[in-house]
Amino acid sequence: MLNSRQRAQLRGMANSYDTILQVGKSGISEQTVKQVDDALESRELVKLRRLETAPDTARETADLIAAKVNADVVQVIGSKFILYRPSKNKLIKLVK
Repeated sequence: MLNSRQRAQLRGMANSYDTILQVGKSGISEQTVKQVDDALESRELVKLRRLETAPDTARETADLIAAKVNADVVQVIGSKFILYRPSKNKLIKLVK
């Protein structure tokens, strides 16, 4: 679980990131989960977007994906959300 200082640090880092995946009308598929899992394995921090046609809200979508890939939801704003999962190598050093 992340504290508020760590979330703030990750939000700042994610500002320059582009959205790498969009969740649409078909919702969260196993392929979507696999893509997010692979992205988190290589980057630790990813930004995703929920399209208007998606069946769940952005918060629900973020929570569902985070639970499936064992990640933390850093932020949800509008239709975009940020997920974080530290890798074994700890590429991103967070303040304690």
